[in-house]
Amino acid sequence: MRIEFISTGDEVLSGQIVDTNAAWISQYFFHQGREFTRRYTVADDLESLIDIITETSLRADVVIINGGLGPTSDDLSAEAAAKAMGVPLILSQVWHDHLVVKYAKSNRTLSVSNEKQAWLPKGCEIVDNPVGTACGFSFQFNRARFYFTPGVPSEFKHMVTEQILPDIQQRFTPVTIPTLLKIKTFGISESALTERLAALSLPSSITLGFRVDFPTVEVKLLSTVEADLSRARALVNAELGELILYEGDGSFAAYLQNVMLEKGHTLSLAESCTGGLIASELIAVAGSSGYLDSSHVTYSNESKSRLVNVDKTTITQHGAVSMEVAAEMAEGAMLNAGVDFGIAVSGIAGPGGGSEDKPVGTVAFALASKTHTYSQLLFIPRRSRQGIRGVALYIALDMLRRELLGLDLSAEFGSIERRDYRIVDK
Repeated sequence: MRIEFISTGDEVLSGQIVDTNAAWISQYFFHQGREFTRRYTVADDLESLIDIITETSLRADVVIINGGLGPTSDDLSAEAAAKAMGVPLILSQVWHDHLVVKYAKSNRTLSVSNEKQAWLPKGCEIVDNPVGTACGFSFQFNRARFYFTPGVPSEFKHMVTEQILPDIQQRFTPVTIPTLLKIKTFGISESALTERLAALSLPSSITLGFRVDFPTVEVKLLSTVEADLSRARALVNAELGELILYEGDGSFAAYLQNVMLEKGHTLSLAESCTGGLIASELIAVAGSSGYLDSSHVTYSNESKSRLVNVDKTTITQHGAVSMEVAAEMAEGAMLNAGVDFGIAVSGIAGPGGGSEDKPVGTVAFALASKTHTYSQLLFIPRRSRQGIRGVALYIALDMLRRELLGLDLSAEFGSIERRDYRIVDK
């Protein structure tokens, strides 16, 4: 089955608007066992629209066209459809009456420009839009079944999920919806993952994919055979082991929150180069107050001493970016808050501030618990300021994950170089 998608609009084509609708529907259809064979972006140009409608009508089984159904002069999709099929535009009395009532409810009168949204190609079927004013429409032209949709994301998504996909499923041969398993990894590159997993004897029904979401890489396993999916999952888990952060669609912060709440643990943070990035990531998940007690952005040396009890002598002897200072930051955050864990990060994110001994990308981390304090000094190479901070965020949270699961905290992180580490028992 050939399904094609056409986005319309000068702003989409020029990149002024990111085409989130195309990405969303591709993913949504993929999860429903229906994949697109082609996607296009076309300008607000009548001849170009007529050409693409005619071309796809001869090749595809289904064509979904997004955008160009509004009241303005550059909304040309309905006119282009009519001209491509050689039929006139006619007033849909049903949609016209619907618009009159809709506008009357807000004490407005339907204008001539808005009435344009009720002029549709003769013979088409209305696809209802309960959210907005531009109705969709559908028709058969040559080989293809066409569906025209508005560009507003909320209207588009409602129309696709509630009407268009169900209509496609009814008109065409049913498909078995595959199950997609997502496994999030950290500390290994996409190329290294590809090499390692390609060597596995995965069941033939498994489709293996990867998606980079810096600084993590998601492994995707897709199959219609549940037994094969379970076997593939076991093989991947055995191969990657501690490199796997978690499974599923949620965030790493949500995963950690579940574990922290299950174990009844609490946490306090002390951040320097990450500047509150770790706290922001954690509190983005509702319910984080159940375990996150406090967070300190100790950017200056003075604040490190004042807020989380770092000895000024330690800073003088070892420098702010050191395992010793990070350890005292983590311990101070933990003790001051009376919590189970303290996490600290202090580093040089650049672009300036580095030295020969401690170049940009040098970051010190520490995790303090009631029984021990683990600290490490790492070098994160070849990254921008935001890139270094993003990697540091995940390293810090991965340290917490490893502590919670009883894993080795002195983990290797691909190209990240470990300069030193230590564990001090209490």
